[in-house]
Amino acid sequence: MKDLTQQIIKFDHEINYKDEDFFISKSNQHILKFLNEWPKWEKNFLNIIGEKFSGKSHIIDIFLKKFDGIKYEAKSLNNDILKEIKLYENIVIENLNEKIDEKLVYSLFNIIDQDNKYLIVTTTKPIVDFNFSLVDLKSRSKNFILQNIEKPDDELIFALILKNLSDRQISLDKKLINYTIKRIDRSYGKIFDFIYKIDEASLKKKRSIDLKIIKEVLGVN
Repeated sequence: MKDLTQQIIKFDHEINYKDEDFFISKSNQHILKFLNEWPKWEKNFLNIIGEKFSGKSHIIDIFLKKFDGIKYEAKSLNNDILKEIKLYENIVIENLNEKIDEKLVYSLFNIIDQDNKYLIVTTTKPIVDFNFSLVDLKSRSKNFILQNIEKPDDELIFALILKNLSDRQISLDKKLINYTIKRIDRSYGKIFDFIYKIDEASLKKKRSIDLKIIKEVLGVN
């Protein structure tokens, strides 16, 4: 996409909506269905995989609202948390990556296993593909059920663009949204980048969004 400004603020968090605003589509419905089957899972370890902005945090919030539990950011893990999780049946670790204390995470996995708790970790790639140096941790990572948030389909892209622009008080003709859907990269990051740049264009040009602006943002002729 073509930049419209010299400075573009990068998204550094996942967008949160109220539960009723969460749009269920073919891209994510299988995960919600699986979560609703708790605790009848074949394993106690679940890995939800999805790119940034794909709605992992929102899906987790819906689950915890229904079944209760506690969640932590992977970067905030410490030894005190290993004591705290004893009080909960469902534990969620968000944004797990390879830059973690492997011994600490291994201890956490052991507690989950020994106490028959449930662990959900969210990642941008399958945990089984992590290059852990701790052999035992690498072995443990193979014990996760993997659930992927798929690339957004047309229906979800339409809903994301319509909802987010509406939140910004920007009206966009449905024909222009359909035009965009056919040309935008099927990436959650690219979709939210597009939404941000449309917002910027609307503020700078001080006029309604038309096909010319859409093409400029998308970088197409």
